Amino acid sequence: MIDTHCHLTFPDYEGRVDAVLADARTAGVSGCITISTTPHDCREALAIARAHERVWCTSGVHPLYADRVPTDAGQAAEAWANITEVASAPECVAWGELGLDNHYDKPPKHIQLPVLHHQLNMISELREAPADRRIDKPVVIHCREAFAELIPILRDTALDPSRFVFHCFTGSPDDMQLILDFGAWVSFTGVVTYKNAEDVRAAARLLLEVTGGDRVMVETDAPFLTPHPHRGVRPNEPKFVPHIAETLAGIQRELTGESADDFHERLDRNTERFFGVDAR
Repeated sequence: MIDTHCHLTFPDYEGRVDAVLADARTAGVSGCITISTTPHDCREALAIARAHERVWCTSGVHPLYADRVPTDAGQAAEAWANITEVASAPECVAWGELGLDNHYDKPPKHIQLPVLHHQLNMISELREAPADRRIDKPVVIHCREAFAELIPILRDTALDPSRFVFHCFTGSPDDMQLILDFGAWVSFTGVVTYKNAEDVRAAARLLLEVTGGDRVMVETDAPFLTPHPHRGVRPNEPKFVPHIAETLAGIQRELTGESADDFHERLDRNTERFFGVDAR
């Protein structure tokens, strides 16, 4: 399977990306998507994707890094040019991660929101641009304690809701219902494996009940959120993503009787449909 969301540009993996990917392959993880967070690490993500087979990247500004976009107009233009240049590369399979984070108070909302709106406007414009400039790729969404605020913003764009994935879902069943009503996808991390995450598993059950498993994916969000039974190991790595799939497969089996192998195959097909990558 594919780890659809990890951060191989982070210092935790400096000088050891080859080893991390080799360990992932040994664990049955056939590839990964390394996620951009700033106007600069998007270039590093692209370089990693180009240097390693079956690694892809994204391009975007994380809300908690919104203050990394320069306030100077000329420097800001250069930063956004980095984002669009990386997004145009074939190794880049999505925009993001972008969104809103209400869990932390820095950077404040008045910095997060303009960066979010700029990215959504840019994505919409490039999706409708002439063929030689057009970029039409899905969007990875970061949403923490902001579902009721963020979803209306996304709904006000001209973008297809089914082209958004809410990554690292850690909300409640009520939050999941908002996503389901909107029509987006959801990706789960190791949090769904934690004993104290009953709400997240209840939300996953709701998603699987409503969609039959056709809008779900798995990720590590490495280096964070190492799944059980390795919780506490730092840093998290793509090799641990099968544990997340196993937890979701267990919920699906209770609901429908679907085998773990069939559910894992479904996850691969979902990843292929959403990101346009070969999961095998």
